Amino acid sequence: MKRSPDIYEILERAFHGEYCTAKDWDLKKIPTAVRSVLKKYRLENTCDPDNPVNFDYDLADEFYKAGFELALMLGYFVEDTERIIKVDEEELSYALKFAPSELFLGEGKDGTWLRSRTPADPYPCKVACSLGITVSEDIFLKLVSGIAREREVDVLEAGSLITVNGHEVLSGTPIETLMGYTHGQLQRQARNLAGRPGMGAIGSISAVTEFGQFGAYGTPGGFSNKDLALILFPSEMKVDYRTLNKVIHTLNMGGVIKADSPSMIGGMVGPAEGAVVAEVACTLLSYAILMNTVGGGEIYDVRYLSNVNREGLWALSTVNQALSRNTHLMLHNIANEVSGPCTENLLYEIAAGMATLACSGATLSTGPRSAGGKMHDHITPLECRFVGEVAHKASPMQPKEVNDIVKKILPKYEATLKTPDLGRRFQDCYNLDTMQPIPEWEAMYRKVKDDVRDMGIPLDNF
Repeated sequence: MKRSPDIYEILERAFHGEYCTAKDWDLKKIPTAVRSVLKKYRLENTCDPDNPVNFDYDLADEFYKAGFELALMLGYFVEDTERIIKVDEEELSYALKFAPSELFLGEGKDGTWLRSRTPADPYPCKVACSLGITVSEDIFLKLVSGIAREREVDVLEAGSLITVNGHEVLSGTPIETLMGYTHGQLQRQARNLAGRPGMGAIGSISAVTEFGQFGAYGTPGGFSNKDLALILFPSEMKVDYRTLNKVIHTLNMGGVIKADSPSMIGGMVGPAEGAVVAEVACTLLSYAILMNTVGGGEIYDVRYLSNVNREGLWALSTVNQALSRNTHLMLHNIANEVSGPCTENLLYEIAAGMATLACSGATLSTGPRSAGGKMHDHITPLECRFVGEVAHKASPMQPKEVNDIVKKILPKYEATLKTPDLGRRFQDCYNLDTMQPIPEWEAMYRKVKDDVRDMGIPLDNF
């Protein structure tokens, strides 16, 4: 079997691969190829909003076949050179065959094992919190250490810094490099304050460009090579020099890569079925082209800027089942909520999204995205706890069982997905002296947890 290309060969293809304009990639190559494989594998109009969690494994397997073929047809478009990085079937198969299936993240008793999972796998889906929500510098350490203290949180990602030493963070400038260093230092301090110094982490969520990562990952007192290096790249199936610089920097540090790019329902790939097949392809290619260790499976619906609606949940369940049943990859995913802290809807959205991901074979999920990530300081440790509780307990459940539960949860919030209550700031939801939620927020949590338990997710009693 031909080996997958090394980083030097990837760069050669990025410089000298097939030429294509960005316009042709977006408007011709992507839509044409996606429609072609959907038609070939008879996957058009298979999304079933009445059953938002797919439980047809044969259908998921067909999406995998279609996605594998699409990966070979397309490759990745390089925005800086307008070239296409392609791999052949042997190269892709080699990368998938030798991709790791487990990883110990962090150190010692505070670390956690990530393991490849299948649907209804009793080994729990792990959770990383929170999802890069912008956080004021003056409360960053208190908030992040509070999240790290929640024992249902397995991995720490933390929020994004708005300022560093009082200065606005501007991407692609030296201040971003300084921000990366500061973010890494504060994240490490938060783990120490929480009494979990060896807790694994993902870094750096604040790094918009490679400069932020250069400052954070592998620097003394920051993120180590025991943490995952976060590498986000553009949709659909595009990379750029920023992406490749982050990959090379991580390899230079002896680190491990979590590379992700979401597919967009309603975007260039069309409906939910198109997003699923495109995301399967994008995920597979990340292991051959970006040297990925943990990644894949993310899908959003552009109509809601979310994925906890019916089509979004169906797509999340299908793509994770397709990948987890047909590979041994460690899969990362996200449930993207839109309601904010101190609202019941946020907790119901978490329950639907996390149960869907966990039962469908995801290895790791990062969340929550409280208030859709739109508002500064709109994240609290309490909903992070709930993310972990649902993910851990829903992991061994059958997708069909979770589908029945999600159908009960959806009516609680789906009418407000386009007009969500953005809730309140951390400072308004918690007593900052005791680091306990205010009684109103605690009561909402207890009410929704009881409700979700009664619906069938076996959450622990208080």
